[in-house]
Amino acid sequence: MILGIETSCDETAASVVRNGTEIVSNVVASQIESHKRFGGVVPEIASRHHVEQMTIVVEEALEKADVTMDEIDAIAVTEGPGLVGALIIGVNAAKAMAFAHQKPLIGVHHIAGHIYANRLIEEMKFPLLSLVVSGGHTELVLMKEHGSFEVIGETRDDAAGEAYDKVARTLGLPYPGGPHIDRLAHEGTPSVKLPRAWLEEGSYDFSFSGLKSAVINTLHNAEQRGEEIDVKDLAASFQESVVEVLTEKAKRAVEEYDVKQLLLAGGVAANKGLRTRLTEMFETSDVELVIPPLSLCTDNAAMIAAAGTVMYEQGKRSTLAMNANPGLML
Repeated sequence: MILGIETSCDETAASVVRNGTEIVSNVVASQIESHKRFGGVVPEIASRHHVEQMTIVVEEALEKADVTMDEIDAIAVTEGPGLVGALIIGVNAAKAMAFAHQKPLIGVHHIAGHIYANRLIEEMKFPLLSLVVSGGHTELVLMKEHGSFEVIGETRDDAAGEAYDKVARTLGLPYPGGPHIDRLAHEGTPSVKLPRAWLEEGSYDFSFSGLKSAVINTLHNAEQRGEEIDVKDLAASFQESVVEVLTEKAKRAVEEYDVKQLLLAGGVAANKGLRTRLTEMFETSDVELVIPPLSLCTDNAAMIAAAGTVMYEQGKRSTLAMNANPGLML
């Protein structure tokens, strides 16, 4: 029975997970309303909210799970990557509880958590490939066994989620922009010609900054010519470009590495266009496609507890000297 704590960005979350596969409770306090007027996450405000919410969220998670700290076997917490001020709150709360209750402490990588969110709905079958798509990360991760991560492709500039937010801001859409572009994309047609960054042959890396710039230039050029561009069509064209590159590279990697499963992970895994394209692509494939429910795509603590369970079973422990590590490598 693992207590998970997650505070890497703007969600204060705590969860109790049994055996790494069963969610007993999962509590998330979102800060979206506070950051909306700034058009993005303000680190200092995020940290203050974590301080206010931490104890409440942990108590609620234990209460909903109907367990006491005596029944908890270990405490798993996001060690990094993320906003350093936000991470510090979760790490120190976990350290204080581990010390007070004499429980093992486990520092978890945030992206490992996103990948292991899939284990809460479907057992992992190795070797597998995970397509991680979030605000700060776009990666293809190969796993040959539990706890082993090989990054075979990553973003060279803007992550997909970051590009979504920047394009949304240019289009005058509220924060967070991803869901708004996804909604508009389904109402428009991809009629605006935009680039796809395939990079050099055989590369599984990603690049979305050129696409983001192309959208911004398309808007500015139309403005200067006094033309009106249909925002829905532009959103559809942008999404089409992102989804095509993500899914084609994932499909190619699945074939090259001969994996049994493809897992979708991260906040952008909630994107309807991406989920639909992958589902269609792997409908007749022997490779099993696992897509988590929306509640497990965005940041939550159940995924941290799930990843922490594997580390606990492998005998991995952190000491009370653990600190927040915003640049933690997978």
